[in-house]
Amino acid sequence: MKPIHWIAALPCIVMLLGPVLHNEVDPLILGMPFPLGWITVWILITAVVMALVYALDPANRDGAGGGR
Repeated sequence: MKPIHWIAALPCIVMLLGPVLHNEVDPLILGMPFPLGWITVWILITAVVMALVYALDPANRDGAGGGR
């Protein structure tokens, strides 16, 4: 697996670890309890990270690979 693909696993790991390490209501994030706010924020960050991984992956460049 390419190192750029390991970056794609980072949001999944961080999304699951946040509520486990800090399972309390305070502080509020966007008016939600911490675990729910943490997951919501990381869902948005995951979209940005996946776009970055897609843009940086050389397999997605024009003329590369054995696509259609």
